[in-house]
Amino acid sequence: MLTQSQLRHILSDTESHHVERTTSTDNMDKFCQAICAFSNDVSGSGKNGYLIIGAYNNGKLSGLTVDDRLLLQIANIRTDGNILPQPVMTVEKFSFNDGDLLVAEVQPSEFPPVRYRGRVWVRVGPRKSMATEAEVKILTERRLSNVHTFDAMPCLGTTINDLDVKLIKKEFLPKAVAEEVLAEDKRSIEEQLASLGFYDLRYDCPTNGAIVLFGTNPERYLPGCYVQYVRFKGNDRAGDIVNEYKFSGNLCVVLPRIDTFIETSISQKRPIPVSVLREETFSKYPYWATRELLMNSIMHRDQEANGAVQFYEYDDRIEVQNPGGLYGKVTPENFPNVSDYRNPFIAEAMKVLGYVNRFSRGVYRVQKELEENGNGKAIFDFSLVTAFRVVENVSKRYFEEGFGVNIAQEKEETTQKLPRNYPETTQKKEDKSQRKAKETSKKHPINVQETSKKHPRNIQEKILQAIKNNPFITRKELEIQLGYSHGSIKYHIQVMSNDGVIKHEGSTKSGKWIIL
Repeated sequence: MLTQSQLRHILSDTESHHVERTTSTDNMDKFCQAICAFSNDVSGSGKNGYLIIGAYNNGKLSGLTVDDRLLLQIANIRTDGNILPQPVMTVEKFSFNDGDLLVAEVQPSEFPPVRYRGRVWVRVGPRKSMATEAEVKILTERRLSNVHTFDAMPCLGTTINDLDVKLIKKEFLPKAVAEEVLAEDKRSIEEQLASLGFYDLRYDCPTNGAIVLFGTNPERYLPGCYVQYVRFKGNDRAGDIVNEYKFSGNLCVVLPRIDTFIETSISQKRPIPVSVLREETFSKYPYWATRELLMNSIMHRDQEANGAVQFYEYDDRIEVQNPGGLYGKVTPENFPNVSDYRNPFIAEAMKVLGYVNRFSRGVYRVQKELEENGNGKAIFDFSLVTAFRVVENVSKRYFEEGFGVNIAQEKEETTQKLPRNYPETTQKKEDKSQRKAKETSKKHPINVQETSKKHPRNIQEKILQAIKNNPFITRKELEIQLGYSHGSIKYHIQVMSNDGVIKHEGSTKSGKWIIL
């Protein structure tokens, strides 16, 4: 980072291809365009770029006071996903007698062209502008010479025919490139993909990342390119296999299927009565957290390995495991505060397609959602070295019987909320009716939700008759057969169990009812 003396020297000089000064503090588009342009370094100088906030064009300070909000706002540009690939930058505050300066120092990217919201910005002397076709070509060739990751390497032996070009044009390019830029782009599909890092013009073939994302048959070239789901009965792999499914194909096709599968088959929801009049919905495994863990596993997997991503469900937990341990700068000690990407181009594409919302924050949101849903925090296992595993326990709240709030307490709280001028006679009438209902409930327990019906206590007789006819009937089947709500069935079964009328033996799904 700059020293104060170096910064004074830059302020005394004119603006150039690696310095931009501004007094604005809220023009985020301008800031992002400047950072994108510095990252592209079209001149090839190799020098870092400096966005200086709080100074006029002549170098004089504007008297700005840099607070934490502004620092955080500029620092977040690196990870908000609008500039791809992610810029390498640092942000620092400098204080002088005439005011503060905020300086964002940006390193030239090893993987240009860098885009801000689908547009390539470059620095031409003291100004910035959108890149021309020739400039994009220069940046693309520069990236090819800097290739280090497997997803950016050419997949030798493949051709453009191994990609689903229609899918690319329909689903990916409109999201990756700004509409007006795409409309004016007359280049071939190979050159368009090359500018995005998915085609190697030197070898005239797609990259490994392109095969994973858009390939017509990815497993032909990358055998482990699929996700294997298995549902085991019990708590280990020794149990019987209840269900299994192989999610194979390119990620553009597979990711929507996985998304739907998690929402409909894994994230099972049910309302839990927390009082007589109120319910809360809990999931066996919360949709967003489970989805995020699996998407991260797909994004970070070692594409060179032949093993698939394992998505295993047991009675008490879900385990997600991908080939490839912690990568680059990430260690067990600094995880998840530090991030690094084994497959930066695949990660960028998943962000474009909407399956990664924002970099570096997913784990924190996952842990929060899991705790709120009653699953407890996810457990990350780094001991496998060549693989990465995360365990998500089943929600305890999902299996609760409900009525976690004391009904008498709720009644008292409700009474306390009555207006001061609430008619006393009305309250007395309510108390009288409530006493009568209480006396009646001792003989025939009824559901408060059924008070509008003519014979509310008949529901327990109907439940008993249904159990006599089929001792293995489930609560869900009772709801459908009798036409009562989930809360009503739940309440009456609980009352009848407490009164020693019935009891249930065995598991929730395969057990049976016994009339005492």
